[in-house]
Amino acid sequence: MTDPVTLAVVRGALEQIADEMDLHLIHAALSPIISETNDCAHGIFHPTSGETISQGRYGLPVFLANMQFTVTNLIALVAKEGGFKPGDLWIVNDPYLSGTHLQDIVLVSPYFADGELFALLASTGHWMDIGGSVPGGWAPRAQEIHQEGLIIPAMKLYDQGKLNEALVRMFTANVRLPDQIAGDLSAMCNVFNVGRRGLDNLVARYGAGKLNACIAEMMDRSEAQMRSYIAEIPDGTYRFEDYFDNDGIVDEPFKIVLTLKKVGTDLVFDFSGTDGVTHGPINLSLTTTLSSCFVALKHIFPEVPVNGGAFRPTRFNVPEGCLLAAKYPTPVGGYLEVVGRLLDVVFGALAQAIPSRTSAASFGTTGVCTVGGRHPVTGRYFVAVFPYPGGYGAYDGGDGLVHGVTPQSMANFMSIEMSEHRYPLRFRHFGIREDSGGAGRYRGGCGTTYAFEVWSDCVVSVLGDRVDHRPFGIAGGKEAAPNKVQFHIDGKTVIPPLRSKFEKMPLHAGDSVEAASPGGGGFGDPHERPLDLVEQDLNLGTVSRESAERDYGAVIAESRTVGDHRRYRLDVVASEQKRKQLQGLARPGQRSAAGASS
Repeated sequence: MTDPVTLAVVRGALEQIADEMDLHLIHAALSPIISETNDCAHGIFHPTSGETISQGRYGLPVFLANMQFTVTNLIALVAKEGGFKPGDLWIVNDPYLSGTHLQDIVLVSPYFADGELFALLASTGHWMDIGGSVPGGWAPRAQEIHQEGLIIPAMKLYDQGKLNEALVRMFTANVRLPDQIAGDLSAMCNVFNVGRRGLDNLVARYGAGKLNACIAEMMDRSEAQMRSYIAEIPDGTYRFEDYFDNDGIVDEPFKIVLTLKKVGTDLVFDFSGTDGVTHGPINLSLTTTLSSCFVALKHIFPEVPVNGGAFRPTRFNVPEGCLLAAKYPTPVGGYLEVVGRLLDVVFGALAQAIPSRTSAASFGTTGVCTVGGRHPVTGRYFVAVFPYPGGYGAYDGGDGLVHGVTPQSMANFMSIEMSEHRYPLRFRHFGIREDSGGAGRYRGGCGTTYAFEVWSDCVVSVLGDRVDHRPFGIAGGKEAAPNKVQFHIDGKTVIPPLRSKFEKMPLHAGDSVEAASPGGGGFGDPHERPLDLVEQDLNLGTVSRESAERDYGAVIAESRTVGDHRRYRLDVVASEQKRKQLQGLARPGQRSAAGASS
């Protein structure tokens, strides 16, 4: 057994290497989807099993889990071609092999110590455009993968240090932003020098043998820690289901069903009963389905260090032909919507067993809005990508996060200043959405509302969800507000027929887009929320007067205008009396988790 000090130092050093790779790419990338939004991830992986050794803290969670499967699949392919060699760099974006969607490019390179393969380094970066029918790649009406963009099978970008320049030319000839893509690809390639330098120093200090022993023990410890938390979950079977509004093509709901079985220190995720693959892009490859469940566990048990050992106590049954096991040529461009719903059903199932550790549903939609066209000044093509921020679910102990990035992605919303600098558009407003969080003893976090006006002809596409099926509350908490998307064109308001999905809406100068993301679900009976917090919510603008009176039983004693704001004071005695009356009218055992069953 390795001494604890050495183990801690090695673990910290490996994490720092991955962190430095993250930051290097974020600082070096040309496109704002990486430099502003941080849509990337890096990790160090076991050379034979592909298990995660370490990961960067700045990367997207869904990438960090999914890269383990990408590396594992690549190991098997490379073995048929003679194995990894020094100076090799492999590239892939095939979602049935590497998961997620076509915009996410994965690079994998070997690291050798003393002539032996010691580890594999991986980098995932989102490209602003990958060709396909829609600028930016989010095509809500895609019915096959080829409509979504360019598929890159696993192949060598560098062969023993020599760049395949023809391959790079092929990439840049098939995208709308060739200069940005070439720059991002160069930055991604250079990040491996950062990783190798860090590993060189670590190997020189400890030697490959001792490091391998530390890595094995790190994984064993993570497995033991995860099993200790799972052991605290009562043995049993917990069922939960939730829905998508539609798939972008067919306007009817699609269902995800999770039956979660806990036995001893094992968790079995069974998705039998989930609907089949959809016509549109609301589908997920198998590897990303498994990764999404790992991300959910990490949210619930954040104390467990993330490496391959943490995920060993899990088993899965994902039926072939369901929307969670998509195969070629099924479209998967809306994968983030599916990942978000997977997190929610895992939370919903475990909330029945360990409600003190589990939050209500988050806003549950990445709601990506893409804008593409020719810049009126430069004449060059531009592509802007805006992923939603929104509210997180409340939990037993606190309100949900207000205006947070999506839990599955963690990609930032590009700054207003940078957006207006780069693209021919102007934001009309950007703020917190009042009344969007679900009411509860602990309130769901509020979502966000924004609108921007375009200055030239362009097309706008949106790919979101959570309009008809809102983020649910738990333990008596209420659901959050629905998603909302609308266009303002030539003085008229246009609501997409599928509510939050529309492909290539033509806009002209002066037209605008308005979006409002959901909040998170509430936790616990709203009538148990302390009245001083209700008063604070009112005065901060997170809750309206109507909601305070209707959902929380508040009675307003005083209302006055101070500057540009309305200030309220509650009548505590009258509010308490009103709450008792409302609680007496409430039906016992009432649940707020829309679409859920247990």
